[in-house]
Parts: sequence; C-alpha cells; structure tokens
Amino acid sequence: MTPGADTRPRSQQVAAFGGYTLPGRVSDPRVAIGQAEAAERLGLGTLWLSERWGTKDFGVLSGAIGQATDSIKIASGITHFQSRHPAMLASMAMTAQAMTNGRIMIGIGRSVDAMWKAVGLPPPTNASIIDSVELFRKLCAGEKVRYDGPAGTYPSLRLADVPDQPVPPLVFAAIGPKGLGIAGRHFDGVLLHPFLTPAAVSESVKTVRAAEREAGRPTGSVKVYATVVVAPDLPPEKEIAVVGARAVTYYQIPTFGEQLAKVNGWSVDDLERLRSHPHLKDVRGAADSVRTRDELIDVASALTTEWITSASAVGSPADCQAMFDRYFDAGADEIVLHGSTPDLLGALFA
Repeated sequence: MTPGADTRPRSQQVAAFGGYTLPGRVSDPRVAIGQAEAAERLGLGTLWLSERWGTKDFGVLSGAIGQATDSIKIASGITHFQSRHPAMLASMAMTAQAMTNGRIMIGIGRSVDAMWKAVGLPPPTNASIIDSVELFRKLCAGEKVRYDGPAGTYPSLRLADVPDQPVPPLVFAAIGPKGLGIAGRHFDGVLLHPFLTPAAVSESVKTVRAAEREAGRPTGSVKVYATVVVAPDLPPEKEIAVVGARAVTYYQIPTFGEQLAKVNGWSVDDLERLRSHPHLKDVRGAADSVRTRDELIDVASALTTEWITSASAVGSPADCQAMFDRYFDAGADEIVLHGSTPDLLGALFA
C-alpha cells in the first residue's frame, strides 16, 4: 500500500509512516525482533533505530532485523560519521545492504561537542560532515579514496568487495537552518527532531527546499522525515511516561533545548525552570542515562503543557490522526512515530 494508490486520508496511509524500535534505554535488545515483525505486519514503510552504545549497535541489529523481515526499510536514526572509521561505516552499510536486499538507510547526526570531548573524538564541523558524505558514497560504490581534509587524513581507502546493491540513502538529523541547508544540498533526506510543532516543520521544509534549489537539485529529491512522539489512547499516568518523560530528555540538554524552543517560537525562560528541578540540577549529560524513568516522569510535571500538546500526538486515534494530517500538510514526506513501539500502534490504523 502506497500513498499514491490509497484513497483514504493521508493519516491512514500506513506506508507513509515509520516506527521506532527500542526507544530510550534498553537492557535486552532482542525485543527489537518482535517489534520489527509487528512494524512489517502493520505495513509501516520504515523501521528506525536510535543507536546507543552498549545495547543498540546498528550493525548488529540491522542484520538481525533484516533476517526477521522481508520488505520494511531499516534506518539508523541516528549514528555519526566520526564514531566509525569511514571504511568501517561504508563496510557495515554495504554488508547490511547485501543482507537485506537493499533496505538500509543511514541516519547521520551531529550530537553535542561535550559528548565528543568526553569520548576523545573530534566534534564534527559543517565541512567535515559534507566531505564525509562524499567519502561514504565513493567507498560504498567501490571507488578508491585518497583524502586529506576536514574529515581526516586517509592516504588510500577502498572496500575490496562491494555487493551489487545501491549506496544506502543518507539522512541528516537537523534542527537549525544551517543543518537543514546542509541536508538540502548534500543528503538524500532530513530527519526532523521530535517535539517540533507543525508550523516549525513547515518552516523546516521551506529551508530544505530552498537549499535544494540553490544546489540545482530537483524539488523533492530530499525526503523529509518528521519525528512525532505518539501516545494513543493512554491513561494520563502512562501518557506522561511516554511523552512527558521523553520530552524532558530533549529539553534538558544545553543547546538542544534552546534550539527546540527557538524554532517553535517558545520562551527559553521555561527551560531554566525545568533544568532547576532537583532531579536535573546536577545532570551534565543526557538525563535518561543517569535518571530513572520514575524520576523523569516527576520532572515532566515542570513542563509547560503547550510544549507537549502542540508538538506530539496524544489522545484518541482520531486525535492522533488529525495531528498527523497537520504534519503532512506542513510538508512531511514520512512521519516517524516515536515513543510507542510498533507493537502498540495497531489502534492508529485500524
């Protein structure tokens, strides 16, 4: 079922949606298999995995998910160029392409400088990201690469063997105009951050399309993926766990929270009230890496209600579908459903 062949409202065209497996912290990644099978049964177009070191390695999980499914696309959402050597990233991507018959997409993010400093890796720059795109594509195509520039120094790189599969699409995770411009000029898609309002998504799409035109690319060649945290038909105590606690993990991060507030037209003053909560006062990194789910739920009580209701899909399935239509009207090509795993989404498309 594809959006072009379906006469139902866009919010009910299931292939125009993606889903997330293993959202948040997990101790047992094997549950991803059942979630992937559920996503394919439901008819979702893409299954996304947010890579996290320890239990959510994209190379391992894409291989396992690829053997448990037949048609759904499998996307990393997200990994980073500098966390793997360019040849290793290309090798992983093309091996996964061969194992899944060409169903892989690679999502690339920037993260924050403090994280790269902590792990002893150089933070990315716009120039290193742009050059890494070319390095990746050339290596995946079997070309020999000699490079010395912002992305590193590589005297002689080449994959000895590459399968007869296309280079995986590269999707850039972006919030601000510079990142959106990079996506529009150099990437195959852009993954928009959770908790953007439909109005913010509309402005993001305009920026991407303008960058496409400036680069001489056909309009619509860069696919826009809007990430929407969804909690259908949940009681309030579970809704705040799915939506509110997840929102806290984004808003509390320095620079990320400010970027989200800015693009949504919200006051950054509310971030200070959130970050002064006793559970967050001494947190320097991501809150979900050091705080329990119950603690994050407690923090969520300090969130401004508008920051949840205007930038996520909650309530009845009909309420959620109405919000999805707003995101499609804003220009999203695919909505990536986050927060609720695919095995919990059946009521949305009944």
